[in-house]
Amino acid sequence: MKTITDVTDSIPRRRPVVDAGGRTDDSNTRWGRSLIDSIGETSPRRLARMAGLLYLINIIGGAFAIGIVPAMLVVSGDAAATVHNIQTHELLYRFSLVAHLVVTVTNVPLAVIFYELFKVVNRRLALLDACFILVATAIEAAGLLNQFSPLVLLGSGPTASALPTPQLEAFAYLPSALSGIGYSIAQVFFTFDLLTIGYLVLRSTFLPRVIGVLLAIAGLAYLIYSFANLLAPGFAGNLVPWIQLPSLLGEGSFCLWLLIVGLNAHRWNERANAATRASSTQREALA
Repeated sequence: MKTITDVTDSIPRRRPVVDAGGRTDDSNTRWGRSLIDSIGETSPRRLARMAGLLYLINIIGGAFAIGIVPAMLVVSGDAAATVHNIQTHELLYRFSLVAHLVVTVTNVPLAVIFYELFKVVNRRLALLDACFILVATAIEAAGLLNQFSPLVLLGSGPTASALPTPQLEAFAYLPSALSGIGYSIAQVFFTFDLLTIGYLVLRSTFLPRVIGVLLAIAGLAYLIYSFANLLAPGFAGNLVPWIQLPSLLGEGSFCLWLLIVGLNAHRWNERANAATRASSTQREALA
C-alpha cells in the first residue's frame, strides 16, 4: 500500500531558495516531509486513537461554543437583552469563540487521518470525504470572523458613539441571528462527510458495521435539519432536540470506539495488502 510519503515523493518539489552565498534553505521542505513521515509511519491503531481524541475535543468544544454559551447569552428576537448579556459576560463569549476555533482546527488533522485510515477501503471515497471535511471547516471558520463584530461594535471604538443605541444593538445582534444559517450551510457538507465515512466504515471490516449505519443515519438527520432551517426555520425549531439524537449516538459511538478500541489492526493490514495487490494488478494491465 502506498503511504502518504510515497505519494508526496511523486510530486515535483519547489526549488530551494538560494541565498547570496550560494547556500540553499530547504528547511521548510525537510520539516514538511518529517511531519508527513511521522503520520505515515504511525500504526493504524494509534492513528485511530488520535482521531478519537481529536473527535472528542471537537464534540466537547462544539457543545460549549455552539450549544451552551449561545443558549446562555443569546435571547432570540431580543437584541437589547443579547447585547447586555454579551457585554456582561464578554470573557465567556470570547472563550466560546476560541473554543469554536479549536474545533475547526481539529478538523484538519482529522481529515488527514481519516484519509490515511480509509484509503485502504476506497481511496477515492476517502479523498472525497477529506474534501467534504475541509470545505465544511473553511465555511465554519470563515463565519467566526462575524462573531467578533459585536465586540468591535460594543467596544470603545468610533462605532460605539457614531450609531444610535437601537441601531448599534441591532447590528451587534445580527451575527448571532446569522450564525444558525452559517452552521446549516457548513452542516450540508458535514452531512456528506458523515454519509461517506459511514459507508467506508460499513465496508471496512476493521470497524463495527453498526457504527457505519449510525453515522449514515446521523448524516441524514443533519441534512434534514440543515435544509429545514434554511427553508422553514420555524419548523426546524420544532425538530430540536429530537433531530440531534442520531448525531449524538452515531458520532458519539464512533468517537468512543476510536478512542478506546482503535481498530482491528489485523483486518486493516489485510485490506491494505489487498489494496496494494489491486493497484499492482492495475499497473501491470496498463503497462
